Amino acid sequence: MRLVWEAAYLDGRTAARRPATVNITRTGLDVVVPEAGARFFWPFCEIRQTQGAYAGEQVRLEHGGALPEALLIADAGFPSAARAASPEAAHLHEPGRRRARVGLTVGALLLAVALAVGVYYVAIPAVARVAAARVPVTWEEQLGGAIVEQFAPVARRCEDPARQARIDAIVARLTAQARPQPYTFHVTVMNTSVVNALAAPGGQIILFRGLLERTESAEELAGVLAHEIEHVLHRHVTRAIFQRASTSVLVTAIVGDVSGVAYALEAARTLGELQMTRAAESEADRDGMRLLQQAGIDPRGMITFFEKLAKIEGEHGGASLPRYLRTHPATAERIATLRTLAAAAPRPPQRLLPDDEWDNVKSLCGELPRSPKP
Repeated sequence: MRLVWEAAYLDGRTAARRPATVNITRTGLDVVVPEAGARFFWPFCEIRQTQGAYAGEQVRLEHGGALPEALLIADAGFPSAARAASPEAAHLHEPGRRRARVGLTVGALLLAVALAVGVYYVAIPAVARVAAARVPVTWEEQLGGAIVEQFAPVARRCEDPARQARIDAIVARLTAQARPQPYTFHVTVMNTSVVNALAAPGGQIILFRGLLERTESAEELAGVLAHEIEHVLHRHVTRAIFQRASTSVLVTAIVGDVSGVAYALEAARTLGELQMTRAAESEADRDGMRLLQQAGIDPRGMITFFEKLAKIEGEHGGASLPRYLRTHPATAERIATLRTLAAAAPRPPQRLLPDDEWDNVKSLCGELPRSPKP
């Protein structure tokens, strides 16, 4: 039985990959990083596997909290060896066992798509649900990256490292408290006055300047981000893109090819037109509120932002509404539910940022016009 394996070690603080040797023991992994002169032990009960459950993926093991250390092992046979060496490694996935299951799943999906020619509006939603639940995280990441490149090209982005870092810190605080999840979240700020924010597959969030400038506090933006993060975690967007995309694109997705420009263009266009189902919105509201509470962020920010949009909705009577209202309806019933959820937890003692600092962050895309002080 092979017990010694080569790997790449990431410390969770930098992007540097260091060669490492991993020795499988009965209770965990003995890891040696010669370049750093370090040796440490990871018990199996503290190890999370975030990649390597599907054929063709490298094995990724993580250890730790908000900024976890990671081991990347190219040989897909590692989980099988660990399981054979120790019953405590039973939670590590074996790609060999899943390969046949994935093949059967893909075959079933292709058959469903063929049958959907006659019953398009019945079969496609069903196929989309199954496909979204089956695709690997690496596939979603590729799709999300391709969508961002098409939807928010570099020339249309706002790039200010200091202010962006403030937004990234909010995301990090939220995702550190999220349930175990395989995504690395990225927020791209797009320089347009449209009031909107979009979640894309694989941990991508596109934040429009118009929405950022509408927020009055860091807590309001945190509420929007928590909502969008939950759309990603529940794979609402992946499922909706599959459901709305053409049959040919869905077949392309099932076989795992996201390299085509045509696919990225259609997926980006579909994302811009998506309206989530009532069930998906309620799920993102509920779990987004819970995420704020777990992160120690005042959940009333989410409520005040939706209240602000609801006021605009009432003033406009449904005409010329901000894009975020049309894709995320801020109904009175929804706000009442959020208030009930927020009342279940105590208010955090401290705010994320003072008002003047948040005003500075809001000007990420350029200085905001000054309003007279009372």
